[in-house]
Amino acid sequence: MRSYSLIAPAKINLYLEILGDRPDGYHELAMILQSIELADHINLRSISTDTIRIQCDHPQVPNDESNLAYKAVKLMAEEFPDVFARLGGVEIAIKKQIPVAAGLAGGSTDAAAVLMGMDLMWQLGLTQPELQELAAKLGSDIPFCLAGGTALATGRGEALSPLPDLENLYVVLAKHRNLMVSTVWAYQTYRSEFGHTYIRDRVSIVTPEQLGLPTLGSSAESLESRAARVHSGPMVNAIFNKNVSQIGQLLHNDLEKVVLPANPQVMQLREAFESSGALGTMMSGSGPTVFALCESEAHAQEIQQNVRARIADPDLDFWVTKFSNHGVQVVSTVN
Repeated sequence: MRSYSLIAPAKINLYLEILGDRPDGYHELAMILQSIELADHINLRSISTDTIRIQCDHPQVPNDESNLAYKAVKLMAEEFPDVFARLGGVEIAIKKQIPVAAGLAGGSTDAAAVLMGMDLMWQLGLTQPELQELAAKLGSDIPFCLAGGTALATGRGEALSPLPDLENLYVVLAKHRNLMVSTVWAYQTYRSEFGHTYIRDRVSIVTPEQLGLPTLGSSAESLESRAARVHSGPMVNAIFNKNVSQIGQLLHNDLEKVVLPANPQVMQLREAFESSGALGTMMSGSGPTVFALCESEAHAQEIQQNVRARIADPDLDFWVTKFSNHGVQVVSTVN
């Protein structure tokens, strides 16, 4: 029986701006997403029955149909029913390294790995755009998790334009183990408090093409010259220029406006990172993970030690990791 092992990297947001409401009920966003080397490990094994089995070594991750990885297999079975009927189901084992409910796309990247693994297992030969189209049906972060690297994300987060890779940058991540923030709550609360600032003209909903930006797989030749037209233009320019100091200064996340006041622990953590000499610090996604951008591994280790000493909380976990220029990858195959 075929089996595949894949690594599924986490992501952080370097930039997150909420522009307004979309006709489909989601928010119109402008984000810059970055893969990091902190990753889950996913094993897929074909089984002869028409069932989907899933198990995860983390007690807070469901082992049923509510898991995004399970939904990824179900989607593939619905899209390719003849193949599913012929080849049967799959057994999925998830080894979690990415913290749960942390704003790091842990569930999304697992689902992305399953989509890629199912494509290989069933020998479908899907292209990256085809996989990303399927991924967008499951969740807004999943197309990025497939491709990884550094990218501008618009729409509800599924429309991607590649940006130059950022190499040799380190981050310290920290999260209170038992603290979770609902993404739905964060966006709904932001809408109720800041909806009066939203763009109201439906025509102004942003796509990469409207901005003169390529989507993934197209030429990036004109990207730099047109970057200033993006809401996140200054950050895009800093990435093009590899200006690490400026990248740190331009970190931005609109959701901090609602998550930090409601969660003093996250605010305290952010302030501790900010006063510890990081290039920049910010909450990732809807939180509650906070990260600090660092110029080297030694710098990251030093900041971790400083913040750990300042916040003596046994519930506070830390990770030191590095920027990654790739998304989901296959690490082994057994036929």
